[in-house]
Amino acid sequence: MTENSHHLHLVSDATGETINSVARACLAQFGGAKVEEHIWSLIRSRRQLDMVLEGLRRWPGLALYTFVDDQMRAAMEAFCREQNIPHLSVLDPVMNAMSGYFGIASGHDPGRQHALDAEYFSRIDAMDFAIAQDDGHKTDKLDEADIVLIGVSRTSKTPTCIYLANRGYRAANVPLIPGMPPPPALLALQGRDKPFLVGLTKDPDSLIEIRRNRLRFLQQDENTDYIDPETVRQELRDARRLFTQLGCMVIDVTRRSIEETAAEIIMALNRRAMTQNGEGQS
Repeated sequence: MTENSHHLHLVSDATGETINSVARACLAQFGGAKVEEHIWSLIRSRRQLDMVLEGLRRWPGLALYTFVDDQMRAAMEAFCREQNIPHLSVLDPVMNAMSGYFGIASGHDPGRQHALDAEYFSRIDAMDFAIAQDDGHKTDKLDEADIVLIGVSRTSKTPTCIYLANRGYRAANVPLIPGMPPPPALLALQGRDKPFLVGLTKDPDSLIEIRRNRLRFLQQDENTDYIDPETVRQELRDARRLFTQLGCMVIDVTRRSIEETAAEIIMALNRRAMTQNGEGQS
């Protein structure tokens, strides 16, 4: 533990995804803080909670927790007050707001968001679909996708597809290869409402650098059109023309994370659904 660093305890009665996501989002705003994280997941019994409390006793620091069980939460809060440890039940404000709005009490069921329900299996199906269609495979199934990502090499098509699949969207991606025409199955989607076509592009200098690093990682010859500046710029121009032909939404991913790209796609899908619903009701 270095000087001026802080302990952060993330305690959850489930897998810890929620509390970790909240912590990641907030810590990103405190780049100068030195933090040592202590992850405590699946804490559902008093014996397990005692281990957490012992950890807090040994490494006092901010405790963030997501207990839906009242007794476990009360025990955690009592200990923190007794030891003068700053603490926050992260879900309480949201749960209280929902309870007041819905007019019913919460179910107090730890890990309920991870239940093996229809939504869960839908996400698994979407993940299987994304993997099967990755990198232009099985283009005959493109019309079964919710979203099709199109772009030249190294524009983050695959990881964006996987992220979208984890959100429940059936996503496929089609690479644009210099000297080769787009797959007929892709061209056949022109003018259709579904799937939603998205063209991914990138600043050429950034794209060249990423490709160069890729070649070095693979220990391949760098004397290739793959990173030739004029060839890369022509690739991107050709891709732009295809995006216009297909009527794609176009996203420049140069300074975007995968999450930001996916969020923009989902927002665009929602806007289109609202527009279509409005037209259907008019």
